Amino acid sequence: MKLSEMKRITDFNSRQWNAMSPQEKRQARQDFADATGTENLYQELEMSSPFVDAHEDVSYSPDADDVQLHSHTFYEILCCRSGNIEYLIGTDRYRVTTGDIIYVPPGVSHRPIFPDVMSIPYRRYVLWVSQAFFEQMAVNWPELRERTNHSGILRTAGTKWAFLQDTFRRGCEKAERGEPGWQMWVCGNTMQLVANMMEALSPNGPKPPLPEQRELVDHATLYVETHLAEKITLEGAASALLVSQSALQQTFRNKLGVSFYRFVTQRRLIAAKNLILEGRPLTSVGEQVGFSDHSTFYRAFQKEYGISPSQYRKLQARKGS
Repeated sequence: MKLSEMKRITDFNSRQWNAMSPQEKRQARQDFADATGTENLYQELEMSSPFVDAHEDVSYSPDADDVQLHSHTFYEILCCRSGNIEYLIGTDRYRVTTGDIIYVPPGVSHRPIFPDVMSIPYRRYVLWVSQAFFEQMAVNWPELRERTNHSGILRTAGTKWAFLQDTFRRGCEKAERGEPGWQMWVCGNTMQLVANMMEALSPNGPKPPLPEQRELVDHATLYVETHLAEKITLEGAASALLVSQSALQQTFRNKLGVSFYRFVTQRRLIAAKNLILEGRPLTSVGEQVGFSDHSTFYRAFQKEYGISPSQYRKLQARKGS
């Protein structure tokens, strides 16, 4: 579902959404789930534009249903405006500060991790860049692929790159107003932003922040990642990590707001989407990422994304044609 369609279903614009209380947002998400058949608001949103989407977003509470583990078929570039959060990209967890730029290529699992109490809302500018538009840029600048084919964090605060937050702001404001020619303007603004990011990500740019020191949740996510195609149980994971089952379960509840098995399912479904896009047979995709059988995989996929695996493949094929 496209972001613009989600807004029509929930009958509010982005500024109204940002002004909602946590309770109102939870009700809006439930209304969205009832209307679309999917439980994860961010999991399968699509781009409205074939080139670049730009918008602002905000999370007011540590409610994990707000932004769960997800991936996209496009490039996502976020600029943190405020908030004391961590960010999980793949199996690496980063501490995010104001001015940080988070860049995530297609197919990579990611999500913010909220503190128990959010004294400051997590506000961010968001750019979604289609693979087609990215490839158009890479034709002229082949080094673009090399410097952005992985995910990570660009720390701009206190550097000459701090102005990039204004670049994000201008693009989001232009898209919000929707005046004639806004799409061309946003595309040009995005090209300028990406060009500056490429320079900042060069060996002479600022040193990238290191992931946070590994804790139990990090060892657990890495365990899930390396055993994805195998049978994963809470008992087996806890034994491998030398902790009790209750300690492991509580870690996922406290840190990510989901159960251990819910996280495993989300991660498997993201891997399944990538295999589907590679053209793998649908009848074997589920088993390749650890589901016990095709029917279990089908039900989990339908519940998470609101469409079947075959519908997802057809949808992505139409978008790429």
